[in-house]
Amino acid sequence: MKRIGLFGGSFDPPHNAHVAMARLARDHLALDELRLIPAGDPWQKSDRQLAPAADRLAMLRLAFEDEPGIVIDESELKRSGPSYTIDTIEQLQSRPDLAGAQLFLVIGQDQYANLHTWHRWPDILRLATLAVAGREGEAPRPAPQLAAVTHRMVPLPLPPMPVSATAIRSRATEGDHIDEMVPPPVADYIEHTHLYRS
Repeated sequence: MKRIGLFGGSFDPPHNAHVAMARLARDHLALDELRLIPAGDPWQKSDRQLAPAADRLAMLRLAFEDEPGIVIDESELKRSGPSYTIDTIEQLQSRPDLAGAQLFLVIGQDQYANLHTWHRWPDILRLATLAVAGREGEAPRPAPQLAAVTHRMVPLPLPPMPVSATAIRSRATEGDHIDEMVPPPVADYIEHTHLYRS
């Protein structure tokens, strides 16, 4: 049985914590493949405009171009309407090459605490094992609504990494260096395209 990881997000931009979490998930879970899934229209992030999908996709490719076992999945970018995780899971399950695969949904503590607000979240729990990176060495903690439901969860021992996409965008807007926060090819891309300049 194939072991497939799903790691979604806006990746606006992809940064060093994303890279660390992807590598950890691939290795710790002994995955045959980790699929990075940039969101097309993330329904829970309507408070700001995302960078264009083409730019986020280009940066993601640059960040992970030399990582074996990690592939970029464009399904949510190609699908119209809100990007719901359950739709992506069901779409992947319908593929003949992934039929019967064991799916791991790779998320952080913040997402784990809010998973009960996701679209059709009980179906997500039924179809995938959650792989959760706790915050600063703490064990992952679900919200009471999620804790009351039987689900499969594997903790990911990710060390603390104080990197945020919000801080990176803010620094890039001011023209400050972001080299220590993102992979070098991503820093070069942002600098040459002036992606986050106002």
